[in-house]
Amino acid sequence: MLNGKRIIVVMPAYNAEKTVEITYKEIPLDIIDHVVLVDDASRDQTVKLSQALGIDTLIHPQNLGYGGNQKTCYRHALQLGADVVVMLHPDYQYTPRLVVALAAMVAFGQYDIALGSRMLCGGALRGGMPRYKYIANRFLTMAQNLLMGTALSEFHTGYRAFSREVLLTLPLEENDNNFVFDNQIIAQAVYFGFSIGEISCPTKYFKEASSISFRPSVVYGLGVLNTAWRFFLQKRNLASYPMFSREGKRLLDGVPIVAST
Repeated sequence: MLNGKRIIVVMPAYNAEKTVEITYKEIPLDIIDHVVLVDDASRDQTVKLSQALGIDTLIHPQNLGYGGNQKTCYRHALQLGADVVVMLHPDYQYTPRLVVALAAMVAFGQYDIALGSRMLCGGALRGGMPRYKYIANRFLTMAQNLLMGTALSEFHTGYRAFSREVLLTLPLEENDNNFVFDNQIIAQAVYFGFSIGEISCPTKYFKEASSISFRPSVVYGLGVLNTAWRFFLQKRNLASYPMFSREGKRLLDGVPIVAST
């Protein structure tokens, strides 16, 4: 626990057998209250290894996509009474040693969301991020900042911490089940007025680390721009979208809510 807050780490997994153990063993389990892994119909031994490590493991019998995986992660963490939820990829691209730093930013009430940015202090290129990915990241972040009135260094990190209130409030069920979910949740948080903080985060690009190929990257980039454009239109009352509506469907709509402890 941190500041009396229950901290849960969630790991959305797909074919992560080569890295899940090293990732899990670097999580500071003396501070973290619970770890959850949601397997998205992996074709390797991810589930077997996760269960052998004693991780609370949920299994999708069919692949629901990265966004669909996150929805299960957050729903389960909320049902377990999490006050702060940290998403950590089990591919060891982000260091688990910063879990506490991210969680603390939320647990002590400084921010509603904390992001581990690869762009601050030049961590992305030093960690081996392909240059075309770096350029695309910078371009998309610039476009999003302009359309949404923000000043984030990166919208595309997969290392994030959320308060319980954020995950209960945002209409996350209105979001896509693919990779653009990552951007939609940040856009929603900005729209609903939640505060976002960032810390510098090193990253590693290597063979076993997950990375989307060129074509899905293009689809993701177009989805990012579409999300920012929808935000821009709705903020100016020129359009209305369920993902930015207070009446939009939430993760625990119709599901009993477990009180945090």
